[in-house]
Parts: sequence; C-alpha cells; structure tokens
Amino acid sequence: MRVRDIDIDPALVLAPMEGVTDLTFRRLVRSIGRCGLTVTEFVPGVALAEGHRSALRTVRFDADEHPVSVQVYGRDPDVLAEAARQVEEMGADIVDLNMGCPSKKVCAHSGGSALMKEPELARRIVRAIRAAVRIPFTVKMRAGWDDTLRNAPDLAAMCVDEGAEMIAVHWRTRADKYGGVRRLDTIAEVVRRVPVPVLANGDVVDVPSALETLDRTGAAGLMIGRGAIRDPWVFARIDRALRGLPPLQVDAAERERVLLEYFATIRTNFDSDRGALGRMKKIANHFCPGVGEGGDVLRSAVLHADTPDEAELRVRSFFAARREARLAG
Repeated sequence: MRVRDIDIDPALVLAPMEGVTDLTFRRLVRSIGRCGLTVTEFVPGVALAEGHRSALRTVRFDADEHPVSVQVYGRDPDVLAEAARQVEEMGADIVDLNMGCPSKKVCAHSGGSALMKEPELARRIVRAIRAAVRIPFTVKMRAGWDDTLRNAPDLAAMCVDEGAEMIAVHWRTRADKYGGVRRLDTIAEVVRRVPVPVLANGDVVDVPSALETLDRTGAAGLMIGRGAIRDPWVFARIDRALRGLPPLQVDAAERERVLLEYFATIRTNFDSDRGALGRMKKIANHFCPGVGEGGDVLRSAVLHADTPDEAELRVRSFFAARREARLAG
C-alpha cells in the first residue's frame, strides 16, 4: 500500500492509543516486526503548536522509525495547521487528524469523534492542515457519532476532496465507545466512496479477524490497536497469513522475555515507581490474557502488585510454574 510516495509494507498499521503507543511500546512492536506504519499517541494540537515540552515528548520518535505518523486533535483550524507544520518540521512522514477518539476529554472540546457532528468545521480543519504542510495528510474517524449519524462515508469523501490521502475508519460509532455490535458495512461503503487507501480498524486481534475484516470491507489495509497490546506479534502473524506462510509460533519463554524486557524499559522511562507500576498494569491488563491458559491468573497477579519489583517477580513466578508443570507432565 502506498500513501503518495510512502510505502506501507505490509499494509498493517499500529493505531494511536493514549498512554500506550509511546516510544517504548512502538520500539517493542518494531523489534518484533512486520508493522508497516507506526502512529504516535494523539496530542492536542494547541499544545504542539505552542511547543509544550510534554507534547513534544509525547510525539518523539526514533531516527530510524520510518514511516511514522503523528496524530493531532482539536477544533481550531489555524491552531491545527500550525501543529501540522510542527509535525512536518520534526521529520515525521505523515500528519494525521484525529476524528475518531471517543473519550470525554477529547470530545468535550469538540475534538476527536465530536467533529463528526460538525462536518463544516471538519472541512475547514482538513483544508487548513492540507494547505499548511507538504507531507502526506491522513484522517482517522469512527463510523459516526451514533447509529442515527453514521456519516463516515460522506465525511471521508469530503476529507479526500480537501486533500486527505488515506482514511482509517473504526467500525464503532462514538456512542458505542468500546462495545457495540460489530458492523463492517460502513467501512465497506467508505472503501467504495473514496479513491485513496482505506484502513479498517476495530477488533482486529488475530488472523481470522484480520482476514474477515479485509474480505468484508475491501480495505487496503488494517489498523490494529488493542489487539497489538494483547499480542505484539499480531502484525507478523497476519503478514505471514497474507503471504501464505506457516503460522508464527510464539512460546512461553518468548512471551516472558518480551514482557519482562518491556517492564524494565518502562521503569527507565518513569520518574516514579508509582508511574511505572501504573503503566505496567495497563499493559498487563491486555497482554496477559494472550498468554493462553492461566493468563487471567497472571493478569490478576500483576494488577494486585504493590511495586514494580513485585510485578516483575510475579511474572517470573508464573512462567517458572508453567515450566515446572510441563516438566512434571
């Protein structure tokens, strides 16, 4: 898949997730491989435009992390245009507009998926960003605000008319939050309506869900969010399936190694044990169920740890017990 002159190979993209897709997590995903594009955590356009240190830290990326996209959100066209210019000056390959985040914090300021209720404001924002930068510009959105306003096809067509070069669409509406009944028809309609690549997003967690989503939508690629926390190997798994290669096998020792290395890196990036432990628990909440039998036990053990040392010890104890059980069996 290509976005102008940028190859996204494979056409598998790590979704932007607040408090997850920081530099540390993106390094983890890249180390495992077969992710065609990484996207930073989303950042308020005003904070980036004004050069706030926290915003600059949020969107930092490695010199060899290409292609990489930076996602911004907000409601002021001029401010978002300046934020986009900052993204371009940083050396990012793509700037992305967040029209999909369902969080109260973002929507309260008419950013994220709230823009889907204000299509003319969304048009002015898209037009302003497109005029501000030379790098490719993309948009991520949900299917709509709610079931009475599933307007992603119309908004996607507008965005492309104003210069957007790729559209990512989550099958959920804002009202669905993180639930709802899986519907892929809106994504399929976006694919039919626009001449640029479309990424399908939402509950792509393994090979079967990936193949079903591609088959039912006709999308050019997939954007994967929470599925990548549960299984950072998901990109490699899907890529191998699409290329007709044998399934990737990930044993318990590799899962233990990756989780402990990630925990160790988290600790180096936080100034306090409390902050590090909070991030460790957030990741474990998704990652642990993916280890298979006993995953819920491991998840509970980490979530009830009182210190980072205790969390790491509980991970080691869990996998040691699994090894002993296999030997005994």
